[in-house]
Amino acid sequence: MKKSVRVFWIILWGGIALFMLIIVFAIVGVFGKLPSLKELENPTIMQSSEVYAADGTLMGKYYRERGNRSNVNYRDISKHVIHALVATEDERFYDHAGIDFKATLRAVFLLGKEGGGSTISQQLAKTLLDQGSKNSAQRIIEKLKEYIVAIRLERNFTKEEIIALYLNAVPFSDNVYGIRNASRTFFQKEPDRLTVEEAALLVGTLQANYTYNPRVFPKAALERRNIVLGQMEKNHYINPSEATTLKSLPIKLNYRKLDENTGYAPYFREVIKDEIRDALKDLRNANGDKYDIYADGLKIYTTINPKMQEYAEEAVAQQMPFLQKALNRQRNIKSGSVWEGRANVLEASMKASDRWKNLEEEGLSEAEIRKTFTQKVPMRVFAWNSKREADTVMTPLDSIKYHRQMLQTAFMVMDPVTGEVRAWVGGIDFKTFKYDHANIKTKRQVGSAIKPLLYCQAMEERGFTMETPVVDQQQSFGALGMVPATGKTCTGRTMTMASALAWSRNCATAYIMKQVGPAQFASFLERIQIPTKIEPYPSIALGACDLSLYEMMWGYTIFPGRGFSTKPYFISRIEDRNGNVIKRFDFSQNRKEVVSEVTAYQMCKMMEGPVTKGTAGGLMYRLGAAEMGGKTGTTNENADAWFMGYSPQLLAGTWIGCDDRFIRIESAQGYGGTAARPIWEAFFQKVYADKSLQIDRAATFAKPADLQNEIFSADIPGIIENAPPPGAEGVDQGVGTADEYGLDTTYEFMGPESKPVTDDSKKETARKDSSSGKKAPKIGDPATKPEEKKKGFFKKIFGGKNKEEPQNDY
Repeated sequence: MKKSVRVFWIILWGGIALFMLIIVFAIVGVFGKLPSLKELENPTIMQSSEVYAADGTLMGKYYRERGNRSNVNYRDISKHVIHALVATEDERFYDHAGIDFKATLRAVFLLGKEGGGSTISQQLAKTLLDQGSKNSAQRIIEKLKEYIVAIRLERNFTKEEIIALYLNAVPFSDNVYGIRNASRTFFQKEPDRLTVEEAALLVGTLQANYTYNPRVFPKAALERRNIVLGQMEKNHYINPSEATTLKSLPIKLNYRKLDENTGYAPYFREVIKDEIRDALKDLRNANGDKYDIYADGLKIYTTINPKMQEYAEEAVAQQMPFLQKALNRQRNIKSGSVWEGRANVLEASMKASDRWKNLEEEGLSEAEIRKTFTQKVPMRVFAWNSKREADTVMTPLDSIKYHRQMLQTAFMVMDPVTGEVRAWVGGIDFKTFKYDHANIKTKRQVGSAIKPLLYCQAMEERGFTMETPVVDQQQSFGALGMVPATGKTCTGRTMTMASALAWSRNCATAYIMKQVGPAQFASFLERIQIPTKIEPYPSIALGACDLSLYEMMWGYTIFPGRGFSTKPYFISRIEDRNGNVIKRFDFSQNRKEVVSEVTAYQMCKMMEGPVTKGTAGGLMYRLGAAEMGGKTGTTNENADAWFMGYSPQLLAGTWIGCDDRFIRIESAQGYGGTAARPIWEAFFQKVYADKSLQIDRAATFAKPADLQNEIFSADIPGIIENAPPPGAEGVDQGVGTADEYGLDTTYEFMGPESKPVTDDSKKETARKDSSSGKKAPKIGDPATKPEEKKKGFFKKIFGGKNKEEPQNDY
């Protein structure tokens, strides 16, 4: 044998041996661990966890950027997507066993000019292995690993399963992972509803998801889509005439990318994260690891009712701009004097801002950073309009003042018997204000809203009734001082307990506290399961303590809940990615009987006083309800406004105030009955009008069978004449009429903050106000005066001139 021939065979067989050796090394994991057969049969691609409402509506997701996937079965993917994928990425997909040698050789000899040689199975393997090195030598090793995994995939999966797994795993434009998310993001529809041209557009982006992003580069995306349509025609998935027609169509997107700010109840979705983690802390997934809500594809089913959530947010959006106007008109706000002596608040806000932290990281000195806060710059701020934002020019320091002067709110709705939370609003706009005011950790002074709990204890333990006479007189508690702190609002008159509650009489309430005892009342609050420990000071009878809206809701369940204290809960069950229930929540564990059913019923009857004649007078009649109970609350100088109320079927509570308690509405518009009550009323108007919710106006509280005597409503006279204005503990007086303090109907209709994850409906631009029957004018309507458009919120809030002010701020 010639030497040259011998060398040839040595090189040939040596090369084959080396190649086989490299393959063996790859299989045994020398170049990195390969997925096992078990892992291939059950691939653990990161998958986002999904949050669902009580009716199955998708509310939102928890995910890391690469884990934002929602897996979908093969049968739930449009055939057009599958045809487009196979025609474009792997024409012989159904004929090969993972490696298309013909396509591979073509790619090698033509240097990829007519496409690559990777099959769908190989591309899936690349995704599963998270590979894609730029180093040529390293890429050769990676390719070998992809060949091995591709063959394993073909041996253990059907072709349909491989396509589904591929489409669930790959990234589309805008870092949207998986066909379901891509379909929802770009077209607001499920993947089984995609048309031919929509399917071709999405599949076309897979070649280069930034270059062919239809949102950023529509021309390039259109050209790429038409190439895909051409491939579909070539492979006989569509006929030539159909291809010609489809290629002439323009791209029509219905784009909305899901993030933490979109979907239903964003405040609620944020607050339940800790609840989910706590529920799963002792459980393990299939790999023996702790569950990860960002990667394990969990399905969390909540108690939220989507309609009630929307109605709650609409009610907030109807009332809050009206209150913000009232605050903005105050002299101390317009002049800026409200910030005198508050340099520490502004200092803390500056140093906590992203601007300060970013400039500090860039190496600027403190003096240089401070200077930037006094220079005007273009910015986008929150505003009460349909977009909930506006562009303007102001200094960062003025921006801090502007946003801190925004009135905040919390509104919560629940079933008082089961404890299921139906709606949760934690603030005015989650995108701008992340702090959740409905959270159990967010506590504010409760004012007169606490009084029904004291009156309940007096009935339960001291034998009081609605007709029991009480004295409206300042009370001495010895070394603990006088309650109220001032006797200016005391009339010295004797009245029934029902009348004292209806008109929220502080002095009469102090008299009741004297009979019950501060220590006993503090103990009662603990007994009805309010978590916060309340110190036994006499002033707690008037609400001189801080509690959260969540805790107040919990406490108020004893009235419509027939004497049972029921903890609000919001998750019904949690499933793993395969649909197996891994945690179920039972509301019966959250209930505890704390007062008799008779006492609870008597309180329900007595609490009709505030909503018929008292501090929220006329509310029950305006709503046309057969029975309901409620109580207003106002704290020192109107820093906090509350309204807690319930029907036999629903309990709801609302709080209003600024995060800084020194910023407040100083007029009667800041009382609980005028500030907070309209939100509650607007919500119930909507709920009663929606028959599908089955909340009945005619529903009544169930009368206990062992109630011996008929309950008669105690005589509640009109408001006490010549009584001084509200005192330090915020007696709610001067409520006025519905016309004086009703919902504002002169601003643009904004609708709820929550938006469906997929929504093909058109946006509503105006709606009739349910209380007045008037239609809110659209921006640009003749009803909107030109001179009002020109004012701009900057001047209204801060004074001075601003040439680039936005229009229609409220």
